[in-house]
Amino acid sequence: MYCQRDVETVRERISTRLWNGVELITVETGLSGPAATLAFDAICTHDAATRGGVCLVLGYNGAVFLPYLRARGGRIVTNMDGIEWRRPKWSLPVRAFFYVSEWIAAWSSQRLVADHPGIADHLARRRPRAAITTIPYGGDPPAETGPPPLGLEPDRYLVSIARIEPDNNILTLVEAFSRRARGMRLVVLGTLNVGNPYHRAVEDAASPEVLFPGAIYEPEQVQALRVHARAYLHGHTVGGTNPSLVEALWAGNAVIAHDNPFNRGTAGDDQFYFSDRDSCAAAIAHVLADEAAVAAARKAARRRAERFRWDDVLASYEDTLRRVGGYPPAPDVSATEPGAVLVGAAAGPEW
Repeated sequence: MYCQRDVETVRERISTRLWNGVELITVETGLSGPAATLAFDAICTHDAATRGGVCLVLGYNGAVFLPYLRARGGRIVTNMDGIEWRRPKWSLPVRAFFYVSEWIAAWSSQRLVADHPGIADHLARRRPRAAITTIPYGGDPPAETGPPPLGLEPDRYLVSIARIEPDNNILTLVEAFSRRARGMRLVVLGTLNVGNPYHRAVEDAASPEVLFPGAIYEPEQVQALRVHARAYLHGHTVGGTNPSLVEALWAGNAVIAHDNPFNRGTAGDDQFYFSDRDSCAAAIAHVLADEAAVAAARKAARRRAERFRWDDVLASYEDTLRRVGGYPPAPDVSATEPGAVLVGAAAGPEW
């Protein structure tokens, strides 16, 4: 596992230590910002080429270095993440960089991982489907939580947990909620930066019932916010299986989400969807008024969450890595009697 450390002066370019059985390889860059990220990717790629095994690459931002790794005999599995070049927050040159990087990663990797069928469909325009496997993100059932933080009352607020960016529709959510008094709160988690025009527009659109607590990183508080919310608001438009949406399903949240294939494919058809400000306001009004509909959506969310179990996700990754690396299948205990032996699971088709 490669870890980036930005320092002013490089004292030890690469160092390693063991953590819970995982070898952590720390790379000092001596740079900052995007330059540090690219330097980190370059150093990691060069080092990985000397180690053998299978490289699991998360995202394609550093894909420009993958042809070198492939030429050195590297075996590469790349999780292609979302469609980064579609995000409106990036300038045209940056979007062009991501677009080219996506193609480079698609053709430098032996195997592509899509986290959503919609992403797999997109990647099939780059590579044959035989080179693509779909593995979603996972989640866990929520642990017992205390009362909601911030002085909130259970079932008396809606919550949004996302970066405050245009492609996450935070302004749409705030404007729709703030059209009239709701008798409830809207809690918008995320950092607001002074001088950011979009952030200023979000704040200006908010009614007194909207609460901006900033970013909260304590897992217990975030989990409590989810579990006790009337509903979870999800405005994401770009990407595949969103981890925050998966966590909302595991928390048993009713969901109000932007209507696109990524969100519907994750949350299912039993939740509430919007396409613009008016339909968002209508969905909010429905959720605040209809107890039976909310109860049904919460029940459906818990059922849907069963599709996103970490055990299944990790087993799929292990199987993919073993196949690309040419390793035998993972052992499987096929008998329960004392002294049972381990036998290999069916290998399935190769690629």
